[in-house]
Amino acid sequence: MSPTRPRAMRADSHDTPRDEPVPQLRFYREWLERERGLRFDDYAAMWAWSTTELSAFWRSICDYNQMQSPTPFTSVVQGGEMPDTTWFEGAQVNYAREAFRHVERAEAAGQPAIVAEGELGEGVELSWRTLRQRSASLALELRRQGVGRGDRVAAYLPNIPEAVVAFLACASLGAIWTLCSPDMGSPAVLDRLRQASPKALIAVDGVFYGGKAMDRAATVLDIRAALPSVTALFVLETGNGGSRIADALDLATAMARRDDEVVAFEPEWLPFDHPLWILYSSGTTGLPKAIVHGHGGIIVSAYAGNMHLDLGPSYAANTFGERFHWYSATGWVMWNQQVGGLLAGTTICLFDGSPSGSRARTDWSVLWNFAARHKVTWFGAGAAFYSSCQKAGVALAHRGDLAGIRALGSTGSPLPVDVQLWGTDQFAGLGRPDIWWCNLSGGTDLAAAFLTGNRELPAAPGRLQCRHLGAAVEAWNEEGRPVIGEVGELVCVKPFPSMPLHFWGDQDGGRYRSSYFGVWPGVWRHGDWLRIEADGSCSISGRSDATINRHGLRMGTAELYAAVEGLSDVADTLAVDIEDGRGGSRLLMFVTPVGGRQLDADMKTRLGDAIRASLSPRFIPDQFIEAPGILRTLSGKKLELPVKRLFQGWPIAKVINRDTIANPDLVPWYVEQAARDGDDSREERR
Repeated sequence: MSPTRPRAMRADSHDTPRDEPVPQLRFYREWLERERGLRFDDYAAMWAWSTTELSAFWRSICDYNQMQSPTPFTSVVQGGEMPDTTWFEGAQVNYAREAFRHVERAEAAGQPAIVAEGELGEGVELSWRTLRQRSASLALELRRQGVGRGDRVAAYLPNIPEAVVAFLACASLGAIWTLCSPDMGSPAVLDRLRQASPKALIAVDGVFYGGKAMDRAATVLDIRAALPSVTALFVLETGNGGSRIADALDLATAMARRDDEVVAFEPEWLPFDHPLWILYSSGTTGLPKAIVHGHGGIIVSAYAGNMHLDLGPSYAANTFGERFHWYSATGWVMWNQQVGGLLAGTTICLFDGSPSGSRARTDWSVLWNFAARHKVTWFGAGAAFYSSCQKAGVALAHRGDLAGIRALGSTGSPLPVDVQLWGTDQFAGLGRPDIWWCNLSGGTDLAAAFLTGNRELPAAPGRLQCRHLGAAVEAWNEEGRPVIGEVGELVCVKPFPSMPLHFWGDQDGGRYRSSYFGVWPGVWRHGDWLRIEADGSCSISGRSDATINRHGLRMGTAELYAAVEGLSDVADTLAVDIEDGRGGSRLLMFVTPVGGRQLDADMKTRLGDAIRASLSPRFIPDQFIEAPGILRTLSGKKLELPVKRLFQGWPIAKVINRDTIANPDLVPWYVEQAARDGDDSREERR
């Protein structure tokens, strides 16, 4: 579909230091000038072009990355008001084909496709050729079991190479992949998988997490029994399971064939918008949305996204053996983002286990030790992980050779300024004073980022460096007008290729439209508070459905957390603003002190002083409440809205699904606090 992409060159022909790869966005910008005659003075100008000339921009992304299609497309983007948009009509693609085109060059350079390790320290590398062979072998076995184009294949697997193999096998056939993490309880898994009615189930019989082996055989049997659509069950025996599962096919055997049929196997060509996977929203307050994305939309968005991440082929001279790690469970969209590194020819590094050691001994050095052992160059995690490392006093100078890490990624929640500066100081001590932070904000909804990084832009501690190329993102005030330097609703006013095709089972599209387009028809409302600065950097101030409104002055919760979580004796916080139905509200802040400390009068005073100094006296909570921990989703997000609804008197069954929570043992405490608060409020009214 494209002219030839320029070969990667060594950095000595550019201004970048010799030990740093040339920025991928610079290669792209130079290509635009050479092949399209386009020249941009700065990133802001290139972003403006990418969001006003959508067809020219996304065509250039496909051409620059040499996206494969045996048939031409008739248009890049067409359709009316979002979400009624069609991309690359007539093109045929396949995610697995796009990944496997790197096989020969990576093999010649000796660069692996996957590096993986579990908690017990057992490491494994998969070559690109082995990844293709195992994927083809499993795809053929799935086909023999009656799985074909459009059928759903469900997986219950942790973050291990077999999950990547299985996903690529499904993509090869045009089957629709859907994945749940084994750290979810079976009710939460079934809330998701029942919607998809899968034809095959691929599962693991046990996991090792937090220093403990956990049998999952009984859970797999429960899941299979509750899914009558499943006609084939594949099980990976791990040694952590308690018993064999009857009538199950052995996954390792299904991936092991190396005969001529496997060698000759080729992924099928599929329409550009053929469904690739079904992802799920958090489901903390109701049935999770089953979000369907297409092969083509995910491929082209990943191509643009990987340029922002500055990821290139591990086998290219320019990238010096890139190794990309983003810590994630398989139930979080960042697992999909990490696998997307394969589309760039990048080696991906998977860690399966707890990032904080065992329950008996907390150790926030686990991931850093993993990164040092496997020479990770690009390290990503949730913002809460970095905050925990700072609070725990992790000293990276004592964690092995981390000097090869050139980029740090953060997402899941806003990264506090002091935490980013802590990390920068840590890497300065390792000889990396200019370590690049790539803070992201996007989500499961589009399996991509709206706000992202650019290695050529100035550092922006606590913020996101820029809006993503091709993402026409704006901050809108209550009148629906874009604002700069003010907090507004995050909206996207033009289509983006990886916006969902639809929700599975949403026959008339009503739930899809109401989820994103119900406030402003034809405009995607993301549900976050966004502030765009004059220099193009951005900050997220929390969810717009968890707004704090104090006497007419509104603020997102992220700013409140940033004001207090820098205190050395504060481990975590959660704030909710409870309306009283009479035009007023009560602002409650739950505070978890660092181990051994108590929320005494002195700490409350210091919390209030910090908020007064950073924000305004208006935002000092009406009540500070000591909490044994802060409720979070499995992906690390604070459960603000569910806790707020608990305190508003909602029944727990409609507010919280325990199986989607990382720390469900805390739920009874919050329920008790909400009940006590309700009793107190009724007494006051009397």
